[in-house]
Amino acid sequence: MSDSSRSAPLVTILTVMAGCALFLVVIYYVYLPRRTGAFVDDGIHTMTQRRENLAKLREKEAKQAGAYAWADQKTGVVQLPLDRAMELTLQKYASRK
Repeated sequence: MSDSSRSAPLVTILTVMAGCALFLVVIYYVYLPRRTGAFVDDGIHTMTQRRENLAKLREKEAKQAGAYAWADQKTGVVQLPLDRAMELTLQKYASRK
């Protein structure tokens, strides 16, 4: 007659505990964010400063979008104003019909 209420052997208990510990270590290294170094602040602390920087960025982008410039002079690639680029694209596709 076998005793079904016998406690689990020590080896089984230690194996289960080691498996749980390994699982926790894997979770720690896979899911927790890494610290990559000290945070470098850009100095923007107020909403007003952020709005000013955004306005400057938009002004710069608007100037670039409306100007001719060389993108790669060696290969002959130029930057066109958006309106002109759209006109040329429409002409290109209209001539294919």
